[in-house]
Amino acid sequence: MDKLKRVLSGRDAEEPSGLPEVIDATSLGWGARVKGFIACFAIGCLCSILGSCLLWIPKKGLVLFAVFYTLGNIASIGSTMFLMGPMKQLKRMFEPTRLIATIVMLVSI
Repeated sequence: MDKLKRVLSGRDAEEPSGLPEVIDATSLGWGARVKGFIACFAIGCLCSILGSCLLWIPKKGLVLFAVFYTLGNIASIGSTMFLMGPMKQLKRMFEPTRLIATIVMLVSI
């Protein structure tokens, strides 16, 4: 139907960029989004717990804790991007009511 409208309106040339095809190919269904969220969140929790356990290793414990705990936090925050999308996530994180909490969290990481 869209193609018929384009032909009748005189805009029958296809778009030169393949952006619509890329968007259709990369969009996830709701089931895949939930699975991605669960997997990424589980990895984030596992890294955070592993980092906490590695804290007690002599000499290199603090470095391992910092690395694994940071990766765990980033993965856990990134997991919500599966549910709402990256741009919406970033817009909501930087809303005026959440700005201070976002800044504190990012500086802490």
